[in-house]
Amino acid sequence: MKNRTITVFAPATVANVACGFDSLGFALNEPGDVIKLTRRDEPGIRITRITGDNGRLPLETDKNTAGVSVKALLEHTGEPCGFDIEVHKQMPLGSGLGSSSASTVGAVFGANLLLDKPLTREQLLPFALLGEKVACGAAHADNVAPSLLGGFQLIRSYDPLDVIEVPHPEGLHCTVLHPHIEVMTEDSRKILRQSVRLKDAIVQWSNFAGLVTGLITGNYPLISRSLNDIIFEPVRSLLIPGYDNVKIAAMDAGALGCSISGSGPSIFALSTSMAGARNVGDAMLASLKKTGIEGDVYVSPINKTGPRIVEEG
Repeated sequence: MKNRTITVFAPATVANVACGFDSLGFALNEPGDVIKLTRRDEPGIRITRITGDNGRLPLETDKNTAGVSVKALLEHTGEPCGFDIEVHKQMPLGSGLGSSSASTVGAVFGANLLLDKPLTREQLLPFALLGEKVACGAAHADNVAPSLLGGFQLIRSYDPLDVIEVPHPEGLHCTVLHPHIEVMTEDSRKILRQSVRLKDAIVQWSNFAGLVTGLITGNYPLISRSLNDIIFEPVRSLLIPGYDNVKIAAMDAGALGCSISGSGPSIFALSTSMAGARNVGDAMLASLKKTGIEGDVYVSPINKTGPRIVEEG
């Protein structure tokens, strides 16, 4: 058969969403990664090109998030073919925006299309998780699931895997500030306490329940009261210069809430409109610059669709 090529975009994500550590994430419209896949008659997976990573990501299939996930998908389907994969990184590594997740999601999504869609998006999730495990040592789904499925995704269980979409109000918009520093997920997890006080756990899971309820019912005041992480944010924020002042600036500008995106250093805030989210972004960036650090601001509604086709040929 003639070689077929597809190029897809997979979105960045915000994981944890304050009190939802390892359990809740949502997708953004931007930034994201672009993955180009070419189906070949010859078997085997080849990572032919990576851009935007400054040479830091491996081209070896078994060490690359996209390569591992597509290889597993191909073995599962039993199709006697192969893929050439190009990965074009359009967001920084170690950003707290699910960079590795976007690559693996884009790869399995595109490969599934070139295989004539033998699996649903939900069925692709375990393969995407394999790529995430290669990237950070653990198969966390709070980035992968929203990048693949769009919207807010609740990870109720890993054994068995149980992922549930959480409805959200149409007006909800997100601002993300990415400081020009890097925090690796492994380092950010190492500093976390392995046990918490019961009274702190009660506050945390009450906030989490309140956040999910607020999203489902469109109750903005409840969302605002519940976007509060008393366990992980106080520790991880120490790795982000000027964090406390950036958060104060976001809240003073009218944000519903503000917290760390994933493991950081990116900081997210939720607002009730695009205009409000832009104002919040201006305030956050101005505060960050007072520390002598530059940053990028992304503003978008919640991405409901996940990955999308950029080009087919």
